[in-house]
Amino acid sequence: MNSLQNKKQNTINLSPPSLLALGFLGFILTGTLLLKLPISHHGELSWLNALFTATSAVTITGLSVVNVGEAYTTFGQVVIMFLLQCGGLGFMTFAILAALSLSSNLKLKQQMMAQEAIGQTSLTKVAFTIKGVLLYSLFFEALGTVILTIAWMQEYDFSRAFFYAAFYSVSAFNNGGFSLFPNSLMSFAGHYFITFTISMLYIIGGIGFVVLMDIKRTRRWKKMSPNSKLILSTIAGLNLLAFLVIWALEANNPLTLASMSLGDQAVNAWFHATVPRSSGFNSLDMSSITDASSLFTIILMFIGGGSLSTAGGIKVGTFIIVVLSVITFLRRSEELRVFNHSVSKVTSFKAFAVVSITAILVFLGLFTLLILEPNKNFLDLLFEAVSAACTVGLSRGITSELQPASLIALILLMFAGRLGPLTLAYLIATPKKTRLKHPPADIQIG
Repeated sequence: MNSLQNKKQNTINLSPPSLLALGFLGFILTGTLLLKLPISHHGELSWLNALFTATSAVTITGLSVVNVGEAYTTFGQVVIMFLLQCGGLGFMTFAILAALSLSSNLKLKQQMMAQEAIGQTSLTKVAFTIKGVLLYSLFFEALGTVILTIAWMQEYDFSRAFFYAAFYSVSAFNNGGFSLFPNSLMSFAGHYFITFTISMLYIIGGIGFVVLMDIKRTRRWKKMSPNSKLILSTIAGLNLLAFLVIWALEANNPLTLASMSLGDQAVNAWFHATVPRSSGFNSLDMSSITDASSLFTIILMFIGGGSLSTAGGIKVGTFIIVVLSVITFLRRSEELRVFNHSVSKVTSFKAFAVVSITAILVFLGLFTLLILEPNKNFLDLLFEAVSAACTVGLSRGITSELQPASLIALILLMFAGRLGPLTLAYLIATPKKTRLKHPPADIQIG
């Protein structure tokens, strides 16, 4: 009896958000130590720079204070690639996969933790979904590696071409944004094969694994779930709109698209239109785009990609539910409908909560940066704060110029941005019911 009591006392009961936070923190600290090893870098590398790189990789952001291709050795770059993979698939995915390898059936508590971590509503789908996450990741990364190896073999020997291909496939599919070239992908702005392959990798990775599995299972638009239809149609609409807007805004900019041929303009407008959804690569000089393009890019970064994907932001589903909720209210309709299905008010509340919390996080980050960097441009700092909080990785070129305190603020933003939606999902998924009812209050709005 005493032994059972001692076991209960020694057992640490942590909530799923706590486990996720500790898991990501463990990856970050491990990555920091590995990157600080002499075998991982050339010359001197401060502890802060190692921590910043590890945090950026685990949170699949892509911001960097050093040139990854020059500052880190091949071993260090492999460490970054491993951290990107761990961050993309998520600590909880690895944890549940480890449990599955030991036992074919998960315990109820493990299933609940996994359910809350990956956003599934059915416990029976947890193991199936996580296996699908791993298989889809490995498949698309392997496919991308093969295609990019063939493309880069025109300029490099096989071993270097293969390493570049593997690194960029992992970085792109996980929406990491880390590049081994000093100017990201600007040198390949006219290489359609490379830019298109990388763009497809981060778009597929940002759609969401549940949607990908639904596509494979149904194979027909009519049979897809309302969620999959909504996500796919919204992503397609946003990509097309962003493509047209960016092209129109930058077509006459001599520092970006104006000096390119029509074909190059189209490719790079497409690349920049889809990149802000969380990828972090750039084929155009971000510091040279117009202020209007920068503001539009900030909006795209805030939206992000699909749920249960490698992308960040508030997520596409959240964005479109908020938009549809506003439209439904303006039309004085009683019911929010999506593809002939009703959407509960609780879902709308969740969407507005996610948007509000993310906006508060961005505001706090921007406010801190404005205090610490009074001489920096407001738009540059806003761009940096949104990029970090929404784990995108794009920058207007000021990351390496920030002081240590500002880098620590960005580290906290990246970490909070990665954990925020997961923590919020857990808090919302465990409502506290009460029999006590209160009288209604008439509150004036607007």
